[in-house]
Amino acid sequence: MTFEQWTRLVLERVETALERYLPAETTEPAKLHEAMRYAVLGGGKRVRPLLCHAAGELTGARAECLDAAAAALEMIHVYSLVHDDMPCMDDDALRRGKPTVHVKYDEATALLVGDALQSQAFVVLTSDVLGAPQQASLVRELALASGSIGMCGGQAIDLASVGHTLTRPQLETMHRMKTGALLRAAVRMGALAGETPDEPALASLDAYAAAVGLAFQVVDDILDVTTDSATLGKTAGKDAKDGKPTYVSIIGLDASRALAAQLRSDAHAALAPFGARAQRLAELADLVVNRVS
Repeated sequence: MTFEQWTRLVLERVETALERYLPAETTEPAKLHEAMRYAVLGGGKRVRPLLCHAAGELTGARAECLDAAAAALEMIHVYSLVHDDMPCMDDDALRRGKPTVHVKYDEATALLVGDALQSQAFVVLTSDVLGAPQQASLVRELALASGSIGMCGGQAIDLASVGHTLTRPQLETMHRMKTGALLRAAVRMGALAGETPDEPALASLDAYAAAVGLAFQVVDDILDVTTDSATLGKTAGKDAKDGKPTYVSIIGLDASRALAAQLRSDAHAALAPFGARAQRLAELADLVVNRVS
């Protein structure tokens, strides 16, 4: 199976799982459920679900277990986007090529959509598809990654940094929390959905996820200044307009491109202990960085 065929197969599985795990839009309160489905279904790169499935292949995880983990990850990710786009945060009108949830509906609905998606993610992880030990480990991974020492903490630092100059280490810390924590969780959750990997294997996967997570943000920063809104699916140039520190603003465009390439090499190196079994993870690292080539 080619990488493109594998990707298409996984994305179809994830979309089906999300359809199944989200409440029907006819279920009351219908407006809230309709908005949840509007936010989640039919869009996005689904990088986290893809990483989850690829890591699960290393540990022999059942596809049904990976579907549940991937759906939960995507719900958390989308909840963060819905809240991030609200006027109290980034105040954006475009996401995934369509109006953001607070624009399509209203601010109160957008707030509730994010809250409900966060809860629904943990409902999914405690479904009968996963055994009790898996449920406990995956719930912990997702909770840690999305909380104050992960994604939410990174967002808090991001908001506090507007108009300020960060050092490169400070910027890296912010992005390892805001973006990298959930990407790391995707890799770990995929691996933990199968036979529990030993500590050296988990350490290698963590090193891989750290490189990919940072590369993802570096590439996003590059695309924000080199790509138009139609291609991005969100408002281009907004980081600079809002005075947000980025890799491009701190180290420049050429150095940012070089950093992305180095991080791709680091990700491949981290996968060396797994050999050919990590092919999909290696290809996903290429996919993340090649968005700017």
